Amino acid sequence: MPKRYARAPRINGGRSYGTYTASRIINKAVKSNAIEVATHTTVEGERLDIIAGRFYGDGNLWWVIAAASGIGWGLQIPPGTYLIIPTDLGQIEALVG
Repeated sequence: MPKRYARAPRINGGRSYGTYTASRIINKAVKSNAIEVATHTTVEGERLDIIAGRFYGDGNLWWVIAAASGIGWGLQIPPGTYLIIPTDLGQIEALVG
């Protein structure tokens, strides 16, 4: 039987994080300038998992970008969406760990 939280978000294949709690912590850190970020404005056809793959090498970390950007949990986002992308996953791990 699969574990209930087997699909919980993970950073670097390690510990899993609850997205609701992690989302609030990450968004608060962005607003207070406590973490390093890059920005990106989406174009037609981009999705959060593709962008996460480009920035982090792992599309499963799309939720980090969603949390930082305060845009909800949809992978599909409209063109022109302004994203805030944490650049140091170590900082994210330290915040939500």
